[in-house]
Amino acid sequence: MAVLLTLSPAVGELAAQKPPAGAPSEAFPRTRAESSDYRETSTYADVMSFLRALEGTSDRLAFTDFGYSEEGRRLPLVVFARSPRATPAELRQGDQLRVLVFANIHAGEVAGKEAAQALVRDLARSSHREWADSMVLLIAPIYNADGNERIGLRNRPHQHGPVGGMGQRANARGLDLNRDNMKLETAEARSLVRLLRAYDPHVALDLHTTNGTIHAYHLTYSPPLHPNTDPAIDRLLRDRWLPTVTEAVRERYGWEFFTYGNVPGTFRIEGERGWYTFDHRPRFTTNYFGLRNRFGILSEVYSYATFEERITAHGRFVEEVLAFAYAHATELRRIVAAADARSVAGTELALRAEPRRGDSVEVLLGAVAEELNPFTGATILRRIDVRTPERMPDYGSFRPAETDRAPAAYLIPAGLSSVVELLHAHGVRTADLTEAGTFDLQVFSIDSTHVDELTYEGHQQREVWGEWRPESRRVPAGTVVVSLRQPLGRLVFSLLEPRSDDGFVNWNLLDGPIEESSEYPILRTDTPPGS
Repeated sequence: MAVLLTLSPAVGELAAQKPPAGAPSEAFPRTRAESSDYRETSTYADVMSFLRALEGTSDRLAFTDFGYSEEGRRLPLVVFARSPRATPAELRQGDQLRVLVFANIHAGEVAGKEAAQALVRDLARSSHREWADSMVLLIAPIYNADGNERIGLRNRPHQHGPVGGMGQRANARGLDLNRDNMKLETAEARSLVRLLRAYDPHVALDLHTTNGTIHAYHLTYSPPLHPNTDPAIDRLLRDRWLPTVTEAVRERYGWEFFTYGNVPGTFRIEGERGWYTFDHRPRFTTNYFGLRNRFGILSEVYSYATFEERITAHGRFVEEVLAFAYAHATELRRIVAAADARSVAGTELALRAEPRRGDSVEVLLGAVAEELNPFTGATILRRIDVRTPERMPDYGSFRPAETDRAPAAYLIPAGLSSVVELLHAHGVRTADLTEAGTFDLQVFSIDSTHVDELTYEGHQQREVWGEWRPESRRVPAGTVVVSLRQPLGRLVFSLLEPRSDDGFVNWNLLDGPIEESSEYPILRTDTPPGS
């Protein structure tokens, strides 16, 4: 039976509410969520005002931005470090672990935005001041700034608040920023990769809210899921880092966190009953970070927990993740450096992947109560503290479904300038062939191709079939050489391989040449020019 939510103080009374004891409002502001008793979420102006109020409160904080939204809003960035006003290049040259925390990629999933602001305030109050001894924190609380301003009381159906509405999932162009990490079509995604190139964080936390299976966890999480993720990064996250965070939260607060998943029949999944994670493709930020040889961590608070509980869950998770990072900063930097130094040329890598059936795990399923949003009458769901254990197969990772041996280099015709520009946007290094020559190459002969009838993220995605064949061919001067003997070699493979399930072919960047010829226009070689 649905019940009506009890209303908190009227909006007109908010200004009269006092901040917590010991926290003068002029020095340590409250978020919109806190000042509205969690009925409302921060607007873009609220976030900017909140951050401005904290400027000058700590010698370890600096306030800047990392780019713009499609509608021209500056995307704020807070730097916490021993020398926070150092240039990005100076910070990269230091001996600290660099960690990015960003939120609101989906602007209806607003708890991370509020938690990120609270984190900045804690740092301004000198909480965890010691973290700056071995870490640089980069905090971006409002990534999808435009979507955040499209507040609607009916966005995110069934989510438990804020009852005063929340933003929309997509950006101003109607595109999902968490599907744009390979094609980089939005100003926001371009801004994010500029941040990655400038600061080169070793770790990135992406804060979300889930709304799938009804379970008993306040938060679920995931490491990168692409099979081509460096194994050392994958092992540390799965075997040590995330389990340590889970245990710490359980011991301190009695809350349960677990790996991200959904059960078939309860959330747009078909198949055997089990605990299924999300998609492996690098269009998703966490997976994209993995292909950049970085520790990507997805945080998903539970949609049916109250808004206040969701903010608290993010805060506890981020704090424990950062505590582990602080304690193991040298080791994490070493693992990343080793991954960057390893060449993938000549190794077998996944082109496509499928869920891997793992061992049986105990999943805590939950329950919810129905309530009504007092302003719309729509049903929203509230988490009840019920824990029903069920053992089921774990589909929390992926295995290669199709592989190929990575070449030493790709050769791109000079006329494909859009391809080269996009590689450069990702931070991929290229070189121009200065003299024409004849080389032993591999040419991909296209047998067939298929273009989806449905449009997805503005694209009718393409797939090609065929095979690579050896051929000696003269290559003109000006051809662009992309070596896989560079830190982003794993990413280059996924972008340029024609059979990749999330590359340039998939996103229609090569439609013209493919439709005009039975040959893939990009060549590859095991003996690159100049080697």
